[in-house]
Amino acid sequence: MFAGLFNKRAARPTDDRGEAVYAAIVAAARRPELYRDGGAPDTLPGRFELIVLHATLALRRLRRETTAGADDLGQATFDAMIRALDANLREIGVGDLSVPKRMKAMAQSFYDGARAYDGALDAGDEEMLAKALDKNVFGGSSSGGALRLARYAVRADAHLASLPVTGPGSDWPAFPPIEEAHP
Repeated sequence: MFAGLFNKRAARPTDDRGEAVYAAIVAAARRPELYRDGGAPDTLPGRFELIVLHATLALRRLRRETTAGADDLGQATFDAMIRALDANLREIGVGDLSVPKRMKAMAQSFYDGARAYDGALDAGDEEMLAKALDKNVFGGSSSGGALRLARYAVRADAHLASLPVTGPGSDWPAFPPIEEAHP
């Protein structure tokens, strides 16, 4: 019962790669132009929702990957995200007894957002994606920011799909620049 406390599993190469992929997701989600030009709220919930969006885009790409190790990399990336979110909660002063409850709520929010974004991207429905982003990122008051973010997400999804996940010199995921995409 307590073996897991004392026998840490050996780190796998995909663990380091998962950390690197998660770091790229966070870097993409923290780009100032998302907040300054895109109008996303620079708040803890706003930042979290942009991480959810970028993680969804990266994990979508990994699900479509056919090369060996893609599933392990997806799991390692998700695990890195969960570890980082847990650490961030503790860093901002959430008590040890409250962390599991907060993590459960964040996991539910992640899955709800990922489901909505996946559905809209799979359907090729930019308007449905904008509505989901308006609700999740902007709290229902985006005044155009959700549509700009949806256009970016569609471009990012296509861009990530065009990049090799593995191979020599692969720096995947390299998210595209944020710029206004015209219909």
